[in-house]
Amino acid sequence: MIEEFKGISESEYENLKNAISYITVLIAGADGTIEDHETDWAAKVTDIRSYNLPRRLSTFYKEAGETFQEDVEFWVNKFNEDADSTMKELKFRLANLNDVFAKLDDHQLAYELYLSFRSFARHVARSTGGFLGWGAIGPEEDELIGLTMIHPIAPPIEEDRKGL
Repeated sequence: MIEEFKGISESEYENLKNAISYITVLIAGADGTIEDHETDWAAKVTDIRSYNLPRRLSTFYKEAGETFQEDVEFWVNKFNEDADSTMKELKFRLANLNDVFAKLDDHQLAYELYLSFRSFARHVARSTGGFLGWGAIGPEEDELIGLTMIHPIAPPIEEDRKGL
């Protein structure tokens, strides 16, 4: 576990890392089908984030990417067996992250991770359809990309960042 993720257990950290695959399948499956190019794009975004974000987030994405393919494959198989129950389970698992975010000692990190999850969802949603980015997000995906099952995390106030 990355040092900055103080305040949470190893299993809670694993749940945060698994959220990348949960979000991928949730958004890709919003329209009732999951296409390979959606999961392939999510894998690329995960990889890009592993070296293109500030260190603590890039390290997080690098670690999440280590099992990403297997995790997504597991959830896609579950989705193909029973899409409705899988979507409900993914929403439930993402909602459980509310407690994990609340336990993180570093509020700035929690805020940045929350924003990165929402941004990641938008990237997955834009991976299909549209022309030159217009109309790429369908109505089903649009309902989910805000990840409303995760409570919004407010940006830390300046005094929090100074430790006052």
